[in-house]
Amino acid sequence: METKHFVAGYRDLVKGLLEKYPLDEAMSLAVGGGGYHEKGELHHRILRYAGLKDGMSIVDLGCGSGRLAHALSRLAQVDYIGVDVVQDLLDYAKSKSSAEYRFVLHQDLSIPVPDHSADFICAFSVFTHLLPEESFAYLCDMRRALKPDGKVVFTFLELGKENKTHWEIFLHTVNSRVANVSMPINAFLEREVIRQWCRHLGYEVLEMMDDTHAPYGEPVAMQTVAILQRAL
Repeated sequence: METKHFVAGYRDLVKGLLEKYPLDEAMSLAVGGGGYHEKGELHHRILRYAGLKDGMSIVDLGCGSGRLAHALSRLAQVDYIGVDVVQDLLDYAKSKSSAEYRFVLHQDLSIPVPDHSADFICAFSVFTHLLPEESFAYLCDMRRALKPDGKVVFTFLELGKENKTHWEIFLHTVNSRVANVSMPINAFLEREVIRQWCRHLGYEVLEMMDDTHAPYGEPVAMQTVAILQRAL
């Protein structure tokens, strides 16, 4: 069976970083290019803004090296499951978070939890590295995994709002492809595409917002945030 592009891409990325940098630096650079503590705390604030409360259950898809898990361990009391495609990232995340947190290696386009079991599913900097049909497949299975009033919080890159940072990422991606540089893909979505997906999948779009409208506090070079709720 052919290895999925996002599995191979992140295995290679993590392997290269571990060969070049000390462990902590490599694990910070592996997800979002650094800012391990700052971005973890930002993601926690976004989830609180979206309605996360102590006692809830959350699935962190693409948990990486544990930025969010580390923040939640200090700032929240939740039932947490972290999911990623690279074991080295999961091992590091586990070492940086609560002993009660669970971490799962899972490389399929699905959420490895029972039906209607999660209050929240988040995917920070995940859909940014997937083909559109892969993101759609994840959203489809997320609905199965969510409780009736559960929520999805994810981030994405967009060009339609003329976001300067996102445009620079797009140009970097183009130049990397022209130069045949090996790297995980950068994918761009637009808000109307997400709205159409939600109409087909049974989600209500509660909010979509970029860094210029950040009610969750000071942003840290953030992607656009989408908050969805499972329609009954």
